[in-house]
Amino acid sequence: MDQIKIIIKSVCRDLFHIDTEIELTRPDAQFGDYSTNIALKLSKQLGKPPMEIAETIAKIINNVDSEIIDKVTSAGPGFLNITLTSKALHDSYSNAVQWDKPNVGDMILVESGDPNPFKEMHLGHLYDSIEGDVVASLFESTGAEVKRLSYHGDVGLQIAKSIWGIGESINWDLDKLEGALKDKQLNFYYAKGSTAYEENEEAASKIREINGHIYSKDDEVINKIYEYGKKISFDRFDKVLGEIKIHNDKRYLESESSVIGLATVKDNIGKVFEQSDGAIAFKGEKVGLHTRVFINSKGLPTYEAKDLGLVELKERDYPKSTKSIVITGSEQTEYFKVMLAALTEISPELATKTVHIPHGFLTLTTGKMSSRTGDVYDAATLISEVKDVINQQYPDSKVKEEIFLAAIRYTFLKQKLGADIIFDVKDSVGLEGNSGPYIQYAHARAKSILEKAEIEGQSIAPELKIDQIPLQEGERFLAMKISEFPEVVEQAAQNCMPHHICTYLYELAQEFNRFYEHNRVINDTRMFTRLHIVNVYADILKTGLKLLNIPAPLHM
Repeated sequence: MDQIKIIIKSVCRDLFHIDTEIELTRPDAQFGDYSTNIALKLSKQLGKPPMEIAETIAKIINNVDSEIIDKVTSAGPGFLNITLTSKALHDSYSNAVQWDKPNVGDMILVESGDPNPFKEMHLGHLYDSIEGDVVASLFESTGAEVKRLSYHGDVGLQIAKSIWGIGESINWDLDKLEGALKDKQLNFYYAKGSTAYEENEEAASKIREINGHIYSKDDEVINKIYEYGKKISFDRFDKVLGEIKIHNDKRYLESESSVIGLATVKDNIGKVFEQSDGAIAFKGEKVGLHTRVFINSKGLPTYEAKDLGLVELKERDYPKSTKSIVITGSEQTEYFKVMLAALTEISPELATKTVHIPHGFLTLTTGKMSSRTGDVYDAATLISEVKDVINQQYPDSKVKEEIFLAAIRYTFLKQKLGADIIFDVKDSVGLEGNSGPYIQYAHARAKSILEKAEIEGQSIAPELKIDQIPLQEGERFLAMKISEFPEVVEQAAQNCMPHHICTYLYELAQEFNRFYEHNRVINDTRMFTRLHIVNVYADILKTGLKLLNIPAPLHM
């Protein structure tokens, strides 16, 4: 693509004495391999009709013997459609598993997941854990060093509510603690404490008192419930993350960030923050936002102050980082705008480095999300249900684990990050439509063709100069689709949008189906050319799935 841009730019310079940037797009396959609107862009500058400019450029390029461009045609209202030579197309699709590494030397931090202890890991946490993992994978594919991080609220009123709920349930008898946390979801105790906090002032007062003890760590019974509950929580989080093959390089806690955030806010009172009814707040209205409290009237740091502390902790641990990405639910978008506005006044450099990416809301086709008891349809429950359906649909498969990973990860990843998702368990495991198992099946099918050819002694002949053989229409369409892959990877990484990979893989598999429906591969006069295309196609599917951290089994 870059070589084509250079050729067209050089012609424009020679013809019109103008240096201009060339943009290339991919038209419908029947019109050519690439297209540019350069004639339309130059029309106003030159005072000439765009078709006249397009025809002039096409004529010059077509009169030059090129190893890259076979022909250029003008099309209304002033586009240039470009067709590659067979050799250039061969080089383009054969090398599609290679792409530029623009982020070499960068260190990028990706924080996602962030489930809070004393609650179960819910579906939103599962969603952004998977998205964050693949955003990290995409940046790694472009040469960056990536650190996968998570952040957890282990202090605050929500923890106090849970501890109160646990304590009251066991009558503050620590001998009953282990059994209580085995018998019930942690959300049960949070729901119990949260309801009591709203409806019973005596309980609310006790919960506020517990909150103070959590920070000061001066009550032995509360400390033991706190430490044991936190351990149980993280054990469960790690089990869920292990099921979907996600690891983190570092786990941050609010108990760590709160001390630093508190000091940062106090150091900037009068400069960034103001006293407000006994609390310390940032007046967001001055930058078109809203006011938020950073230290409450009790002198305790809020989420906002803790996040300021987290930014400083990340900078302390990773001073060479060039970007810090935070993925959360979209309900936190306005919150992050205010927090980052305050950070901009404290440290513009850290604020510029920090990027918040929101994801949408997740619902299930079954409608099951929570119950009045505080139990929730959490991440572990969804994982269990997907595995049950896979066992039913693929009872004899030896790659059920691989199918599970494809089903659950791909269903989240195929939607644009930021859009709402409706998760249908049966659709997620199916072999029809845009699903992870369908892409795996497409890969296994291509591999079976190659295996059959090898068994019949018809594997690719190394001495054959395939790059010099002109491609037929169906072959060409598939080869051009394969050649798009590096552009898709670059776009997905730059925009932090993994769904581009999913969309491309699905479209590629469909293009192959059209090709295979009309073109025999084995025992055909064009067998070696077609086997080469099938081999590259299989490699692209495998590489694309790997970017999504989904395995590509040889057989389903």
